[in-house]
Amino acid sequence: MNKMKRLTGKKILLMAVALCAFGFAKAQETQTGGNTLTLTLEKALEIALDENPTMKVAAEEIALKKVAGKEAWQSLLPEASIAGSVDHTIKAAEMKFKGMDPIKMGDDGTNTANAGLSINLPLFVPGVYRAMSMTKTDIELAVEKSRASKLDLVNQVSKAYYQLMLAQDSYEVLQGSYKLAEDNYNVVNAKYQQGTVSEYDKISADVQMRSIKPNLIAAANAVTLAKLQLKVLMGITADVEIKINDNLTNYEMAMFANQLREEEVNLNNNTTMKQFELNMKLLEKNVKSLKTNFMPTLSMSFSYNYQSLYNPNINFFDYNWSNSSSLMFNLSIPLYKASNFTKVKSARIQQRQLDWNRIDTERQLNMQIVSYRNNMTASTEQVVSNKENVMQAKKAVTIAEKRYDVGKGTVLELNSSQVSLTQAQLTYNQSIYDYLVAKADLDQVLGKE
Repeated sequence: MNKMKRLTGKKILLMAVALCAFGFAKAQETQTGGNTLTLTLEKALEIALDENPTMKVAAEEIALKKVAGKEAWQSLLPEASIAGSVDHTIKAAEMKFKGMDPIKMGDDGTNTANAGLSINLPLFVPGVYRAMSMTKTDIELAVEKSRASKLDLVNQVSKAYYQLMLAQDSYEVLQGSYKLAEDNYNVVNAKYQQGTVSEYDKISADVQMRSIKPNLIAAANAVTLAKLQLKVLMGITADVEIKINDNLTNYEMAMFANQLREEEVNLNNNTTMKQFELNMKLLEKNVKSLKTNFMPTLSMSFSYNYQSLYNPNINFFDYNWSNSSSLMFNLSIPLYKASNFTKVKSARIQQRQLDWNRIDTERQLNMQIVSYRNNMTASTEQVVSNKENVMQAKKAVTIAEKRYDVGKGTVLELNSSQVSLTQAQLTYNQSIYDYLVAKADLDQVLGKE
C-alpha cells in the first residue's frame, strides 16, 4: 500500500515538472519569438498589398469613381419637390390710371397661402449621355491607376527586401572578416609573447582587426535601417520585429535560368501607356461632350398648386382653397455662344499634347527596358567572375596563413589576402543584388504583376 502511494506521488511530481517545463518553454517562446515575423519575399508582398495605405487609397478612389458613375445616370431620373409660402399683405398695391379711381391689388392686412408639387423629367439631354460614357472610362482609369500603385508598391517592397538581404549578407561577411582578423591577431600575439615574431607584426594584426570594427558597426546599422524601410512599405508598426532567413546566394541559379529563357519584351501591359490610352479616350469623349452644347435639350415638367387669397387670419383650415395644375414641355435650342467653340478647340489641343507626351514616354520606356536588360546581362557576367574571385581569394588566404605559419610570409601578405577576400565577397553579393534590382525595375516597366 505504501509502495502504491509512493508511485502515485512520483507520477504527480513528474506531471508537475512537465507542466512547469512546458509553461517555461511557452514563456520563452513568447519573449523571444512571439512578436517576431519571419518573412519571405512572397509573404512581404502579401502583407504590403493588404496593409499599405497606398493600396487602401487606390481602392477608395475606385469606389469614388463608381459613385460618380451612379451620379451621372441619376441625372436622368425625375426630380420632385414640394414648396409652400405664406404672404402677409400689410398694404396692398394700387394701380392708378389717368381719369380713373385707383384699383387696389388685394386687401390690406390679409394672408395669401400657396402650396405646390413640382416634378421635372429630362427627356433628351445629350450632355448627360456623354457624361455617363465618360464616367465608365474614368472608372477604368482609376482601376489602372490602382494597378500602377500595386506595381510600384511591389517594386519598392521587392527592392527593400533585396536591400535587407544585401545588408544582412554584408554584415555576415564583415563578421567573418572580423572573426578571421581576430583569430590572426590571437595567433600573432601568442607568437609575439613567445618572441618568435616582431612587435610590428602584432601591431599590424591589431590594426587590421580594429579597422574592420567601424565597418561592422555601420553594417549593423544598415540592417536596422533596411528593416525599418521594409516595415514602412509593408504598413506594419515599428514594434514588430522582422527577420528573413534568406540570402542573395539563393537567387544565383534563378538568375542564370532567367537569362537563358527567352522573354517577350513589349509595352502592352505597361501601366503608363495604358493610362495614356485611357486619358486619350477621355479627351475624345470630352470633345464629344462639349459638342453637345450645340444640341437642343428637351424636358417635361408638371406642377400642381393649392392657393388661397386674401384671408384675414392665420387659420389655414378656414381658408377657401383653389387648385391648379399644368404640364409643360421645355425645349432649349442653343443658337450662339462663343465659349463653346473655344472649349472644343482647347480640348483638341490637349489631345495633341497628350499624343506627343505619349510618343516621348514610349521612347523613354523602351530605353529603360534596354538599360535594365543590359544591367541584368552585365550583372550575370559579373556574378560568374566574382564567384571565381571569391574562390581564389579564399585560396589566397589559406596560402598566406600557411606561409606565415612557416615563417616564409609576412603579416602584410596575410592582411592583404584577408582584405581581398572581404572585397571579393562583398562584390559578389553586390552583383547579385544589382541583377535583382534591375529585374524588379524591368518587371515594373513591363507591367508584370
